[in-house]
Amino acid sequence: MKRRDVLKAGAVTGALAVVGVSVSSCANETAVTMSADSITTADIPVGGGVVVAEPPVVLTQPTAGEINAFTSICPHQGCKVSEVSNNEIFCPCHGSKFSALDGSVIQGPATEGLAAAAVAVDGTKVSFG
Repeated sequence: MKRRDVLKAGAVTGALAVVGVSVSSCANETAVTMSADSITTADIPVGGGVVVAEPPVVLTQPTAGEINAFTSICPHQGCKVSEVSNNEIFCPCHGSKFSALDGSVIQGPATEGLAAAAVAVDGTKVSFG
């Protein structure tokens, strides 16, 4: 990696930290994640989801009003998943895909699904515990 690339990455990470967004890196992929203390159900797209930095979870909303939570750490080699779309959770490191419905493996190399995480929904506020 060139020195210039390292400086650019540091500048972007610093700028995102100022606005309350975290950056997680795995291989050449970068995932923007949300702060856990400000998530509402409106932040979680239907058929998609959001990756939370701390605690390391991914929140999905397969159908309107159905909120699921899973660890965002891929069981294959510990990378953080990067995105959710079309009810699939993607790991950028080696291409594993997981179901947004139950965390099960859709495509390897992961052989285990994402573990369920504790989440509570009170009105529109999402909290962890």
